[in-house]
Amino acid sequence: MKMNIAQWIVCSAACMAVGCSGLERHIRPSEQATVYASPSLQSDAVSQSKTGIDTPLDQNHALRSQPVSQAAYAHQSSQASGVVEPASVDVVMVDPVTSNEAIADGATLEGLLSLAFANNPAIKELAATTQIAAGYRTQVGLYANPMLGYQGQQLADAGTDQHLLFVQQQIITGDKRALNRAVLNEAVRAQVQELEAQKLRVATDIKTAYYDSLRIQEQLASIDQFFELLKQGVNAAEKRMQAGEGSKIDLLQTQVQLKQLELDRRQLSASLSARLREIVALAGMPNIQLQAVAGELPKLPANQDWKAVEDGLVATSPEYAAAQARIRQASEAIRRQESQPLPNLNVQFGAGVDNSTDSGMMNVQVGAPIPVFNKNQGNIAAARAEYCRAVQEAQRIDNAIRARLAIASGDYARAAEAVDMYLSELLPAAQETLDLAEGAYRAGEQDFIQLLVTRRTYFDTNLAYIAARAQLATAQAQIDGYLLTGALNAVINNSGDDSLRGLTLDQE
Repeated sequence: MKMNIAQWIVCSAACMAVGCSGLERHIRPSEQATVYASPSLQSDAVSQSKTGIDTPLDQNHALRSQPVSQAAYAHQSSQASGVVEPASVDVVMVDPVTSNEAIADGATLEGLLSLAFANNPAIKELAATTQIAAGYRTQVGLYANPMLGYQGQQLADAGTDQHLLFVQQQIITGDKRALNRAVLNEAVRAQVQELEAQKLRVATDIKTAYYDSLRIQEQLASIDQFFELLKQGVNAAEKRMQAGEGSKIDLLQTQVQLKQLELDRRQLSASLSARLREIVALAGMPNIQLQAVAGELPKLPANQDWKAVEDGLVATSPEYAAAQARIRQASEAIRRQESQPLPNLNVQFGAGVDNSTDSGMMNVQVGAPIPVFNKNQGNIAAARAEYCRAVQEAQRIDNAIRARLAIASGDYARAAEAVDMYLSELLPAAQETLDLAEGAYRAGEQDFIQLLVTRRTYFDTNLAYIAARAQLATAQAQIDGYLLTGALNAVINNSGDDSLRGLTLDQE
């Protein structure tokens, strides 16, 4: 008896659907994406070290602690037969901080850095790029979808018609899917390091503005003290002129100096207001009002072994680690492109009925493209050139870090010399000169104008000492931040794309 065609099609489609869903269940566990994220992106991880910078990812510690070597990367690539999946870390986007409590008057450096890590748009933008790269990594490793179809033959010839349901699947050879993931794996790693580098940029800029604000605040306090001293001088000049012991010139000169001091105070206040607005803008919260910062400038410089600092910065810099990841990505890309010419298999299986013989029928078809003209030679050559470019980029970053450190170390050394000189010689000498001048003036051995000059010299020396301490703190902040600046610069988005999947499935 002939099978009812409609019943047969429904039954066969259901069986094939069950088979496909089983295949899907088999694929999914090995294809789940792992997403890297900086610990600072997790909801409970804005805890910073004493420098205010989060600890890098553990799985990247070895990557960040070894200098780049072309031979080493070639050795690593030759030993890796497929993608190495590191531990999975879920990305959790931090909700923006909207409360004024964390940035109230007298905000500390740690509080400002916490706000910046949670709200700076460049940090959150780079966090998104890690998710983009992870998504592409998942996509390029997916199996090709099976094709389910129907074929009918001799339909116009009653009694001899044939009906066939078939399923077709492309079998990926040469471990191309794993190699695809290996390439994008390194893109994820690189973006994680770019995220760490951006956090350092934000920290450096925040610290620079913070220490400059502290400088201005200390200088304003010094001006207030000197202002009270000058006011006393004005009163003394008025009394001396009334007693016939002084001249109007003394009084006018004292008043001019007082007005000049008031102008200095207004200018510094304007600079402080601008700096505080800059801090909240860098932190990503420009609508919050910041009135002052809390803390103090360093008083003594530290001894530095600049060669050790230089080597340590290069070895652990996230900027350099990202370049290392790009080298490994380029190395994996060479292996991936070299596997492309190995033909994939197109397998088709069909089952149906032949009404002319009143029996079932099955068809099996296997095909593969022959790499005669297209052996992927262009992509292979381009991948090798990209590897060379990535190696040179890492070398450029190495040199750039050392050059930037040379400038920062010069700034630090000059500030350290100034702080030492002010503490040991200039401040004591200025204080002693002022004391002697005050005594000589009271004894009538020195005129009033000379006393004013001595007071101004003492005042300017104190301001210069505060400025030297601020320069010292700023130079140290730049070194602690791996000489990276640009909290709100355009971010580097090299998260890649899913073009490797299209290359994998298309071998024409």
